[in-house]
Amino acid sequence: VQLQASGGGLVEPGGSLRLSCGASGTFFRVNRMGWYRQAPGKERELVATITSDDRITIVDSVKGRFTISFDNHKITAYLQMNSLKPEDTAIYYCNANIWYPSTGSVDYWGQGTQVTVSS
Repeated sequence: VQLQASGGGLVEPGGSLRLSCGASGTFFRVNRMGWYRQAPGKERELVATITSDDRITIVDSVKGRFTISFDNHKITAYLQMNSLKPEDTAIYYCNANIWYPSTGSVDYWGQGTQVTVSS
């Protein structure tokens, strides 16, 4: 399984970005996809996840500003980020939790995409 993330970049405070993460390869069932982020000098933290039946988990610091969605046909997750703040600056990592009959659930990670919020 490969995860291809895109959509990061440089944006001014108050601006918007949309991250995409597509999964490709052979798998049985996608349990959950989501985004984590890691700012310089900090540990990686959860941003938002969405399950295959649309249950969403989102961190308090981005509630009301970020929205996560999942296209089950394209096996692609999207993170719409609005009203961006400098503290949102981080490398954003896509994650997919995929279930196989033989091994159970396995986590995969994308390569990370840089989001910089600065004037």
